[in-house]
Amino acid sequence: MARGSKSQGVLSPKEALIVEALRRAARPLSAYDLIELLHDEGVSSPPTVYRALKRLTEMGVTHRIESLNAFVCCSHGGHAGTAAFAICSGCGTVSEFHHSAVSALLGEWAEEQDFSVQKTTIELRGQCHDCGSSTTTDKT
Repeated sequence: MARGSKSQGVLSPKEALIVEALRRAARPLSAYDLIELLHDEGVSSPPTVYRALKRLTEMGVTHRIESLNAFVCCSHGGHAGTAAFAICSGCGTVSEFHHSAVSALLGEWAEEQDFSVQKTTIELRGQCHDCGSSTTTDKT
């Protein structure tokens, strides 16, 4: 297949492998984590992985967690707008949150400030319920 003829929604075999690895992972994965996991399936070149991740992110299939320089699959497929991520400092899990009110508030502020938004990333750091509960029980 010619390079430019690939449909926007069709994943290449390597992109499909990357998506599946991200779905199976219990935490966000870096490009090098993906290379390590998928080396035996022929995914071994950093530029190839970064290109695939860029395309998957542009398609809305994956998200980049900026502070971790790692990727997760989108859990709200096909949404438009701003997603927020809660990152547990205990176990490293990431939960995605999306609500139209968040996008609307940020959009209103940007419009009032005559600010042209190119990209929005919201990351919350803290502890998930499980890690918070284990700390509470450890204190007794």
